[in-house]
Amino acid sequence: MRHVFGIIPAGNGPLVLFGALSALMLVLVAVFMWLAFSSQYARFEVSPEGLRLVGDFWGRRIPARTLVVADARVVNLVHEHELQPRRRTMGTGSPGYLAGWFRLRNGSKALLYVTDRTRVAYVPTTEGYVVLLSVEEPERFLKALRETTRG
Repeated sequence: MRHVFGIIPAGNGPLVLFGALSALMLVLVAVFMWLAFSSQYARFEVSPEGLRLVGDFWGRRIPARTLVVADARVVNLVHEHELQPRRRTMGTGSPGYLAGWFRLRNGSKALLYVTDRTRVAYVPTTEGYVVLLSVEEPERFLKALRETTRG
């Protein structure tokens, strides 16, 4: 003769835990999908008010009065070692996409939106950080920045 005994039910603890973990995983998947989308469709708007970075979490408006456009230039991060991102302090770092706050090799604080390290607009600010942007036609971008934000 065979006797079978069941376990005493565990209560709601495991259901709550697995439900919370499942919800967290869904949120993380949504965030990663949004970051992937943002890496393809970020944009930079130049206006008399300043520079507006539109993208993921790190987007913001940088007032024209804080941009040091006279020192802005096009850089190639492959060759300019001092400007290479060294440490991410608060941002997104994935193969081919760096966005957010980083420390550069020279110790400077930088706000990055970099996808192509060979064509980057370097824009210093008076706020203690620089902006590095992989922008289509960086020379034209810098020309528009200088002309539009001219005081």
